[in-house]
Amino acid sequence: MPPNRRLLIVDDEANVCLACSRILSQQGFEVENQTDARQGLQEALEKDFAGILLDLKMPEMDGLEFLAALRRLKSHTPVLIMTGYGSLGTAVDAGRLGASDYIAKPFAAGELVKAVQGMLDRSAAAERDSDLAEAAGGYASLAPSASPRRSAQGMHVVVCVKMVPDTTQVKIDPVTNTLIRKDVPFITNPFDTRAVEESLRVKDRYRAHVTAISMGPPAAEAVLRRALSLGVDEALLLSDMAFGGADTLATSKVLAEAIRRLDQQRPVDLVICGQQTIDGDTAQVGPGIACRLGMSQLTLVEEISQIDEQARVLRVRRRLEQHHEVVEAALPALITVVREINVPRYPTVPGRLAASDAALPTWSNAMLKMEAEKIGLRGSPTQVKRIFAPQRTKGEIVQGEGEQREPALGRIVEKLVEWDVVRLHDAS
Repeated sequence: MPPNRRLLIVDDEANVCLACSRILSQQGFEVENQTDARQGLQEALEKDFAGILLDLKMPEMDGLEFLAALRRLKSHTPVLIMTGYGSLGTAVDAGRLGASDYIAKPFAAGELVKAVQGMLDRSAAAERDSDLAEAAGGYASLAPSASPRRSAQGMHVVVCVKMVPDTTQVKIDPVTNTLIRKDVPFITNPFDTRAVEESLRVKDRYRAHVTAISMGPPAAEAVLRRALSLGVDEALLLSDMAFGGADTLATSKVLAEAIRRLDQQRPVDLVICGQQTIDGDTAQVGPGIACRLGMSQLTLVEEISQIDEQARVLRVRRRLEQHHEVVEAALPALITVVREINVPRYPTVPGRLAASDAALPTWSNAMLKMEAEKIGLRGSPTQVKRIFAPQRTKGEIVQGEGEQREPALGRIVEKLVEWDVVRLHDAS
């Protein structure tokens, strides 16, 4: 029997229905549109759809009311919420009512296709699990069902993440030469988002258990909950006034000690870090952790080719300036990953729900018991004397075509010599 490819789009904006319908029709779906929520609900109850795309904000009946009414009579049809009013609160409400996923407007065609396919894949997997449980006489239901945060026996991967200021919006005080942090939003370090994604790919491929750790103020909990929503199994925040003001040396010491203690609870096989952070760009923390833990270290990794758990060997491809190299190292190992290694996934509604309610322990130095002189500002030999924005001089455009071409080139060469960019040598 061919798979059901029928989709229902319910959105009070006809242009949204039309655009989504065109995108999904090109992917082989049979799409029906409905701009009236009540009529859309009637169709959803009467017909057999593989999935429903539902707008959150509509007149007369909003998406949450639609979803609640649908679930009272039809519990299995997956629903993808679409809204321009994206927030964790609405995602949580929709998830509790049984929404499969959540996508915020405006979205690209590829994002829509990926979200719809993900919704259908999860629905098919849930149906298969139900069939297996029934075939096993109900015994399969005694074990917890697969979920983004379920612990899996096997490798233990630790991924390091950091909360950083969005450097696209950072400004420098011209008087004090310090960063102006007021009203600057904080984000997950972009390189670390790739590290999280790669840890999840290792989890998917090798049934690994993933723990995310971050050192920072209490607000850094946000980047850890983001990691949990994506599928990380556990998260740990390292936060203490004693850790404040740390340079890369002191930071790597604290992270290494935390990983050492995690290893005592469950042996750590692999540590994944981003190549560097956008607020420091030193790329020193990852190698510093590896040195303190006595681990193999592989930097600038653009692909994890293979992990041989029996032989305890990791093979990766490194991206260097003018070539690539494929290298192997013994486990346990630490790798730092480049941006090009992957494209991070989006969190799902169930993932957001799990992350919002998940326990997130905080370890202070009372737990790590490190010497105060070796951590934080006191343990940081690096001193920043000045931060400043380079002064940009006004540029000049030299034009010349036809007969004016050679004189124009001559003026360009003169400028380059004047700026000491090139030097002219006497050919004689």
